[in-house]
Amino acid sequence: MLSRSLAGRELSLPIRAGAVGLAVALTATAAQFTTPLPFTAVPFTLTPLVVMLTGAALGSRLGFLTQALYLLAGAAGLAVFSPSITLPPGAARLVGPTGGYLWAYPLAAFATGWLAERGWDRRYFTSLASMLTGLAIIFAGGVSWLAIAFAPSFGAAVASGFLPFVLMDLVKAAAAAMVLPAAWSLLGSRR
Repeated sequence: MLSRSLAGRELSLPIRAGAVGLAVALTATAAQFTTPLPFTAVPFTLTPLVVMLTGAALGSRLGFLTQALYLLAGAAGLAVFSPSITLPPGAARLVGPTGGYLWAYPLAAFATGWLAERGWDRRYFTSLASMLTGLAIIFAGGVSWLAIAFAPSFGAAVASGFLPFVLMDLVKAAAAAMVLPAAWSLLGSRR
């Protein structure tokens, strides 16, 4: 089982470390595929998709660790966050308009990983529920931070940090939900 194997102790430390390193690199790569939107400081990125998938694939602890390391790399000034001329670079990004989304990544990866460890990654609808849980955590963190620090009201935070993204993010969650059950089906057919 992919999530339990990587999250468990039966794999060696170098393999687990390599999986985490690859997941950090995938998260950083997904952040580079960004589309700024003129009506909000929050860009559209592929990062939430990778956050949810790496959490589900690696399990709760390694998923959390992956996203925490991603945040540390960005805070250290590495170019892992989405490129932007308007958003602050480095550690300042963690307190900028997208900070709430970023801080939610480790929690979202933990939640999707925790659910995958309980078999939610085996069937499409439970996998979708897992991905939607992770997505809800990301939106809750992002919109809450916008409402607290940047928007004049909670309604304005929802209008700039949720509504423009929810449809495409639901599509991303639906696509991500297909990946792990398909992988399990492929692995099952090879036995």
